Amino acid sequence: MSGKYVIGVDYGTDSVRSVIVDTADGSIAGTSVFEYPRWKKGLYCDPAANMFRQHPLDYLEGLEQTIREALREAGKEVTAGVAGITIDTTGSTPVAVDRAGVPLSFKAGFENDPDAMFILWKDHTAVKEAADINDAARNWGGIDFTRFEGGVYSSEWFWAKLLHVLRSNGKIREAAYSWVEHCDWIPALLTGNTDPLTLRRSRCAAGHKAMWHQDFGGLPDEKFLVKLDPVLAGLRARLFTDTWTCDVPAGTLTGEWAARLGLTTSVKVGTGAFDAHLGAVGGEITPYQLVKVMGTSTCDMLVAPMDEFGSRLVAGICGQVDGSIVPGMLGLEAGQSAFGDIYAWFGKLLMWPLTGILPGLDWLDSKVADRIRTETADKVIAALSHEAARLNNDASSLTALDWMNGRRTPFANQALKGAVTGLTLGSDAPRIFKALVESTAFGSRIINERFISEGIPVEGVIAVGGVAKKNPFVMQIVADVLNMPIRVARSEQTCALGSAMAASVVAGIHPDIASAQKAMGNGFEEVYSPDPERAGKYEIAYERYKKLGQFVENKLDNQIE
Repeated sequence: MSGKYVIGVDYGTDSVRSVIVDTADGSIAGTSVFEYPRWKKGLYCDPAANMFRQHPLDYLEGLEQTIREALREAGKEVTAGVAGITIDTTGSTPVAVDRAGVPLSFKAGFENDPDAMFILWKDHTAVKEAADINDAARNWGGIDFTRFEGGVYSSEWFWAKLLHVLRSNGKIREAAYSWVEHCDWIPALLTGNTDPLTLRRSRCAAGHKAMWHQDFGGLPDEKFLVKLDPVLAGLRARLFTDTWTCDVPAGTLTGEWAARLGLTTSVKVGTGAFDAHLGAVGGEITPYQLVKVMGTSTCDMLVAPMDEFGSRLVAGICGQVDGSIVPGMLGLEAGQSAFGDIYAWFGKLLMWPLTGILPGLDWLDSKVADRIRTETADKVIAALSHEAARLNNDASSLTALDWMNGRRTPFANQALKGAVTGLTLGSDAPRIFKALVESTAFGSRIINERFISEGIPVEGVIAVGGVAKKNPFVMQIVADVLNMPIRVARSEQTCALGSAMAASVVAGIHPDIASAQKAMGNGFEEVYSPDPERAGKYEIAYERYKKLGQFVENKLDNQIE
């Protein structure tokens, strides 16, 4: 043990995890997970309308409980050695705040208003607003402010979300002074500076999701914003100009938060960042090694030296930002809007008789029915994977599109829909599941090819996240489709570990991110190598996937409301 510890806090879609990490070797001294209770109940959400909102109390309760429990597990000696905390969150996940930086959901009259909650990354209520932003960026007569965002703005991002709320909710429009990303709000709260005009804003969040860039002098020009919609008049001045990378302190713990967490006011709090970006750090990203954060969706991260690719524009991705992943390097982001979510959707579809019919069978004891339902739900994806793996090694005769939640990369379009073709009366659940898995692998390959076609080499692939750790069937298909080996990071909590690495730099324990990675990295536990025969067969199936995508996007989807 080094005697020097840091805390990484990882806010995911369903839960938050805190880890206490030894800065000498990256070993975990304590950990705790908290599932968001309001989110679990489905509050403030409407999946049919693609509306996904989260209450800030879920975040605060989880922060306090997980840190205290992780410290309790680690012990008093470790607690005394904690020097820094860094937060990562999903994104873009903004919230409307008042002049003091208090989320409106904490204010009287807004307690149950979904628009006053944090707007989760996968909320797609702003599809029209994204289209309006893209149209305005090309036609307003000035700079295309999407040029560093891959040339296309998404409904998953900052401006589209807040514009949608400002247009549709007059109460929020009147009450909202400013807007703050989740990854900025937690450090602001911990350090006691929640003023929207002066709190530390994440370079990662601002550059990838809010069209912030040094060349623009910050955020998009006021004239552009007003031309986009007069409802945005004056908002730019109530947001921010400067941004900071994850190696910069946001401040130190306030007395209140030090007491609540069981720490001291000497603990430094780092500037926040998004989970995938710090997950790439925890996955030991180096130049031209693509890190795939594989969970409900994917985020695909690359870094490149600024002197080699800092001036090159890469079209169709989710932004390129100086220092968004590793300070001093160009960070590039891409991803798929749904990955594990597609498998979960199919599992839920198959579960319908057990949720829709079983409860109505009066002759079946309710406890037995609940046990059948619970145990089946727990095993359905594993069973599908097992049976699909037993099918022959050929690619499926079915072809599916992985656009059930829209498409993030290339060229974000959240209005697109998924599809499955080639169905016959012999298409059983394992065969359909295999086709869905293949579709997600094909989506991964398109991302690789987007980088390569723009002159950014992909020299290796590193996988992190729940799918990478839990489903060998999926990982082997992805390796076969990419026709590249995939290394799986050993760490069970790569995002939290990346946050801890950043915290060690913020606390002055390691001089930079690369040094923190070298000292605290956990290495790799598995390599999935492509099978040459299957990789060859997938070349044909991949072409079918691309043709189906072209048809749906250009011929079919435009005719469907």
